[in-house]
Amino acid sequence: QVQLVESGGGLVQAGGSLRLSCAASGSIFSINVMRWYRQAPGKGRELVAGITSGGTTNYADSVKGRFTISRDNAKSTVYLQMNSLKFEDTAVYYCYANLIQYRGSYSAQYWGQGTQVTVSS
Repeated sequence: QVQLVESGGGLVQAGGSLRLSCAASGSIFSINVMRWYRQAPGKGRELVAGITSGGTTNYADSVKGRFTISRDNAKSTVYLQMNSLKFEDTAVYYCYANLIQYRGSYSAQYWGQGTQVTVSS
């Protein structure tokens, strides 16, 4: 089975930085897109940033210029560098991967368990 394990969340003051990591493990042939989503209390889950296997990135308007997504394909790991954090960035951050487990199989979606990011004002 495939697992996505996030790390790096925590409590930080407004204006500070955090770096999230998400490592995929298990039977993996290839990983297509990897993304970070977040869900604040009382709100729906929203896309924060995504990155393809070729390195193409996209960001939510609310985080452009402050967050940077990157990935290490050799380690099956995606990162989210978060700078200039704001109170409204407080949320549970979830890692997502669309990947192929075996050559010739269909792709499937996987989610991490989430990591809490709390920004104090």
